[in-house]
Amino acid sequence: MLDIRFLRENVDVVKQNIKNKFQDNKLPLVDEVVELDAKLREVKQEVEQLRSQRNKASKTIGGLFAQGKRDEAEQLKSEIAKVGGRIDELTALETELSDKVRNIMMIIPNIIDPSVPIGKDDSENVEVKRYGEPVTPDYEIPYHTEIMESFCGIDLDAARKVAGNGFYYLMGDIARLHSAVISYARDFMIDRGFTYCVPPFMIRSNVVTGVMSFAEMDAMMYKIEGEDLYLIGTSEHSMIGKFIDTINPESSLPLTLTSYSPCFRKEKGAHGIEERGVYRIHQFEKQEMIVICKPEESPMWFDKLWQNTVDLFRSMDIPVRTLECCSGDLADLKVKSVDVEAWSPRQQKYFEVGSCSNLGDAQARRLKIRVSGEDGNYLAHTLNNTVVAPPRMLIAFLENHLQADGSVTIPEPLRPYMGGKDKLVPTKK
Repeated sequence: MLDIRFLRENVDVVKQNIKNKFQDNKLPLVDEVVELDAKLREVKQEVEQLRSQRNKASKTIGGLFAQGKRDEAEQLKSEIAKVGGRIDELTALETELSDKVRNIMMIIPNIIDPSVPIGKDDSENVEVKRYGEPVTPDYEIPYHTEIMESFCGIDLDAARKVAGNGFYYLMGDIARLHSAVISYARDFMIDRGFTYCVPPFMIRSNVVTGVMSFAEMDAMMYKIEGEDLYLIGTSEHSMIGKFIDTINPESSLPLTLTSYSPCFRKEKGAHGIEERGVYRIHQFEKQEMIVICKPEESPMWFDKLWQNTVDLFRSMDIPVRTLECCSGDLADLKVKSVDVEAWSPRQQKYFEVGSCSNLGDAQARRLKIRVSGEDGNYLAHTLNNTVVAPPRMLIAFLENHLQADGSVTIPEPLRPYMGGKDKLVPTKK
């Protein structure tokens, strides 16, 4: 969410930013909120003047009573009562205008970084760099669920009966591989200085609206019926929420945390064949990383965060590339975002396995995450990035390590988490 003072003083900048994000339908909101803000300031000023007038009159009334001028005092009291009524009217109007301003400001997108490429949607995202050599073997790579089934490692039919489409049972070596990747990612991030955390898996509505836009909320979040609670779509939500309404000493920054959680998502819309299986699902597990830092340090931390994901995947011999998200592909709170994509030998293309975002002070303004510095308090910057989300990551892992005989090799760093195994052997032909 933008600072209303910034919008007030930079109307053209805000409008151009909206155009750059191809959200022209939001342009009228800028003029509307400017007008509402002007009315709000007028109302606040009148309320202050009337309160000052009432305070002065109250002292005068006391003096008149002390002088025995009861009639004058009563007349003045009657006049002040009318002032009090007007103050009540204006106070109600002030609340109404404040709510309208805030609701519109929650919809107007954050100012994107000047380095972000301008484009309408994810088809115009820009490749930055490749890491590792993509390999396409001379033998067939089956669909990922077929690979899992060869290890008796997945049961989608039973999951559909129990929970519906978009759910799965992982079993045996595949389930163990899933947990091994999570554990390895946890320790990988701890070794890089991040504090490990297991957060709440449900959050209140004020945290939801603090960490994401209304559009994202509608598309992603599951609401707990009858309670002010939502299932998290990613642990970033509750991890950033941990710092709601706090003032953090500048000396304590940066705050770097890595968190494990299950994630729950509606995943609205129809999806193609490549998004069946465990690619796009309603429930999965993930290791996440977040940073709370000083504004001037957020670009540096942004680069560190996505590099962590690249390094993790490369340590498991999975080729990846980074992709700069264009303006039209950025969620409204984001300043800048980079996706990490893994190589799929079966599809002979890359697909998304993680996303790194710098949100500037947008979440901090909504959630009142402040920093106390030498010159007073200011808003922190928040960043988040996927370390690894195993169901989707398993697709990349299995495809890149599948051998001609159907076995799957286990990279050395992951072997301690797999009981020392250096490969998985299929149990079903």
